[in-house]
Parts: sequence; structure tokens; C-alpha cells
Amino acid sequence: MAISQWPAGERPREKLLAQGSAVLSDAELLAIFLRTGLAGLTAVDLARDLLTKFGGLRPLLEASREDFIQGKGLGDAKFAQLQAVLEMSRRHLNAELKRGAMLSSPDLVARFLQAQLRHKDREVFALLLLDAQHRLIEFVHLFEGTLDGASVYPRDVVKCALLKTAAAVILVHNHPSGVAEPSQADIAITRRLKEALALVDIRVLDHLIVGDGYCASLAERGLV
Repeated sequence: MAISQWPAGERPREKLLAQGSAVLSDAELLAIFLRTGLAGLTAVDLARDLLTKFGGLRPLLEASREDFIQGKGLGDAKFAQLQAVLEMSRRHLNAELKRGAMLSSPDLVARFLQAQLRHKDREVFALLLLDAQHRLIEFVHLFEGTLDGASVYPRDVVKCALLKTAAAVILVHNHPSGVAEPSQADIAITRRLKEALALVDIRVLDHLIVGDGYCASLAERGLV
């Protein structure tokens, strides 16, 4: 049965307009993006098939162009459309967390960092540079490494913070595995950077590790 023949309350687009996007399943959200199905498949059926093929929504969204266009009903046009949607989402979060913003919303910071780093397949080390009132100066990528780790040099971290006249910093890096638990190496580099930055009167407020769906805070665990 075509989606147009479904009860209005079960059609993905009408359901979204009436109840909001949060109530939709991954398949329903993807069906709205796809717009149409294939012969014998509604857009929702096709979406379910694609989610099964790719192993879920996130792997589909992060698929390379070569892998993406192999999916049924997909192609270069859909890939371009998806990349535009993802980039608009990142820019929206960038605008929310703009220069001068007070970092008073942990949820906004977590969503911003997820958008910036979760899709990376290599470990990236970055800084949230803050002024004396803990307002954002800039978000800076400093180092990028392999799947196993990034080489982090305290001298370069101190130099960057001084160049931007930061009074405080939040250290940030991602775990491509998706598991945000801090390692002993994470704890050790946090201590080294805290000591190096303290020599120039710059405070380390936290070290956030970006995982799959959440950020782990070393400060909350008493490790900063």
C-alpha cells in the first residue's frame, strides 16, 4: 500500500508536522529524506532496507560517496543532498556556539563537539579557547593522529592559547571507536597540559572526550 493511502497519523511527513521530528523512527526520518520508494517498496520500506544494509543511521550518514551510491535508490544527487544537510547542521551549531558565547549549556557544547568530531575516523585533539569570563574565543583543531591516538605537544598548546589571549581552555578529543572512556594516556596528557598551561596562568577547566552519542568529562570524574 502506498504511503499516501496510510492513515494521516502514520504518514512520516504528516506525523512530523503534527508531533515533531523527535517522535519519528530512524526509518521514518530517512523516508522523508528519500521522498519516494522503488517499485514494490514504499519510502519507509526502502529506508528500513538501507538501515539494515548500512548497519544503522549513523553509518549511512557517514558512508563514503562510493559506498553510499551503492545503496538502493541512492546516487550522486542524494549524496550531494545529504552532504548539504549535514553541513547546514554543523553550521547551525557553529552559529549557536559563536564567538563571545557563554559556555553555560553543557548540552549545546556536547552537540557542537559531536557535530565537529564524531564523524572523524582519526583521533583529533582540539581546544575550546575561553576568555576570563569563560566566553568562547575560538574552537581550534591542533593535532590529528591515527585511529590509536594523536601526538599532543604541550608547547604548541601553550603557544596557541597565548596567541589567542585565552584565560582558560577546555581540552577536547574524540575516540573514533565511539567509546568515550578516558584512557591512562588521556589522564596523563591532561596533567601535563594542565601543568604547562599553569606556568602562563591559563586554567584547564575540563577535558572532554567525544564518543558515540555522548561526551565524557574528566573534570566530572575529578581528573582535572
